[in-house]
Amino acid sequence: MKRLQLLRWSGSVLSPRIRPLNNRCRVQQVYLTPIRLQSSATPALASEQDGTPGGEAVPPPIQKPSPWMAPSPHPEAADHSPKLAALHSRLSLPSKLPLQTLARTLVDPSADPSSRFNNKSLSMLGNDLLSYYMSEYLLCTYPRLPMSVLWAAMYSYIGPRALTSMAREWGVEYAAVPGSEVDPGLLQFKRLPAGSEVDSPPSDTFTKDGELLKRSQSARVIYSNEFGDPREPSESSADGATPHQACANFTRAVMGAVYLHGGRSAAKDFFKEHFMSRHLDIANLFSFSQPTRDLSKLCKREGFAGPVARILSETGRLSHHPVFVVGIFSGEDKLGEGSGGSLDEARFRAAAAALKGWYLYSPLGVRLPSSMEEEGAEPWTPLFVDPGEIIV
Repeated sequence: MKRLQLLRWSGSVLSPRIRPLNNRCRVQQVYLTPIRLQSSATPALASEQDGTPGGEAVPPPIQKPSPWMAPSPHPEAADHSPKLAALHSRLSLPSKLPLQTLARTLVDPSADPSSRFNNKSLSMLGNDLLSYYMSEYLLCTYPRLPMSVLWAAMYSYIGPRALTSMAREWGVEYAAVPGSEVDPGLLQFKRLPAGSEVDSPPSDTFTKDGELLKRSQSARVIYSNEFGDPREPSESSADGATPHQACANFTRAVMGAVYLHGGRSAAKDFFKEHFMSRHLDIANLFSFSQPTRDLSKLCKREGFAGPVARILSETGRLSHHPVFVVGIFSGEDKLGEGSGGSLDEARFRAAAAALKGWYLYSPLGVRLPSSMEEEGAEPWTPLFVDPGEIIV
């Protein structure tokens, strides 16, 4: 029986070309060269394909791209993540800030220890910027705030819990386990093992020779951080991180990324829109133990007449629920007013109100020192400097 000769064009039918995958899977694809099997090709045709006269077809080696071995997603994957694009638009980030940098802010050091791909450097820069912008705002707007209240206000605005709340309000979701196959729009961090201790000792104490001793407020001013804590705020470690630590690092990293790519003006606008827009009642941060004594010392230091408590009104003195309204006067000037179920309680609240009125003084037309960095800034106007809080 005569053997049929295959046509030259039959090679495209017997060995169809394997098309490469799309660009999104370029990192993991394997490129194959179309080779006809020896059993389905004539010797002449096989020799023309591999270039060997009359020899057997030798398939060329398969070329494989170098695999992505990092524990975090590939930077090119950020261009195809709808979560990242939505987050970029939701935060109104500058167009100069690329999606690759935004994806890097979502990689905690506990997920990827490499400083080239995690957000540690961006988080450090963002933390310094947040501390500077917030401290200058509070010190210039309320120059008489006591240090303890200033630390509490700083913590309320840019503390770890506040930053965690902001990250959740921005719609950031957690990845179950970090890895290169995870969507770059998810926050990746390695969770701490169960039973790990993350709480720090009280901020007004320090350890010496294994004993917990009291730290003075002067030492806290010199050696503490922006929150009055003698130690650095808890950060992510190689063992893992808590969701609060990962969210706080991410929020700080976004601030640092905006500053690097958008510049100083974009960073200040981002700070005003996302941090200064949050309302904080600073009056609720005060806690007085002996306000009448403090008020007497304040009047003596400032040269005012000694404070005198006077009853302004009362009702139900002989009933089970009396109400007294007491005012604190310095000469003819009323410093504060308070009400309570007894005369002592009303006088206590009136003295506390007088102290709050003094500490919460805010001058008009406040200019921040950072405003002088802008182009065409007006000449500097000296700020109001208070002699300091009452030292008892």
